[in-house]
Amino acid sequence: MQKSFDCSVDTELLTGMRLAKASLGRAELVVIPTDTVYGIAANAFSADAVQGLLEAKGRGRQSPPPVLIANLNMARALVESFPDSAVKLAETFWPGALTMILKAQSSLDWDLGETKGTVALRVPDHKIALALIEETGPLAVSSANLTGQPAATTCQQAFEYLEKSVSVFLDGGTSPKGEASTILDLTGLVDSYDEAGALTTSGLIKIVRAGALSEAKIRSVVGDLLEVSTN
Repeated sequence: MQKSFDCSVDTELLTGMRLAKASLGRAELVVIPTDTVYGIAANAFSADAVQGLLEAKGRGRQSPPPVLIANLNMARALVESFPDSAVKLAETFWPGALTMILKAQSSLDWDLGETKGTVALRVPDHKIALALIEETGPLAVSSANLTGQPAATTCQQAFEYLEKSVSVFLDGGTSPKGEASTILDLTGLVDSYDEAGALTTSGLIKIVRAGALSEAKIRSVVGDLLEVSTN
């Protein structure tokens, strides 16, 4: 049975997207193209699917996957609060190579692993990924590779890593950036407003992983709220 679908061919794109949506609905795994590297995707609200993703990569629950979303509104539904700095970053760099760690909405019925009450969110700048997320809702997505191996920048590389554990591979060509997203931790930020409505933000934004989005570009938006890199 065909597993990999060339998304540059209309008929294969339609078939691949339909099968990918169905597979995700059955708590199976799908490989998707993104603007950074290829990702292995699971239904974020299926604990079995997320556990399958971790097992496919050879990762434990202490390494929970980020969640890909389609827009800022979808993000707001998943977090307790969206600090002003997070809004500015999202408006500037989403869709794009920025992943933000925020405090997760405590009422959500999901299990991404040992998240300590947080969730890492990103809006990918890739039409195929976005179209699928619009259909399925939030997806738990990690780089499509085995732990310790280079991230896949082509569908063939992802296929070689994950053929046995993934139901559908969507081939969108070579990844445009070929580098993983930059991950920021914004869980230490606290916004407060005085009686006049003026905003004061305390705490710092930490770079958890350097990636395709530069520190200088991030600092151009949030200024001194970004912790000084020790590298």
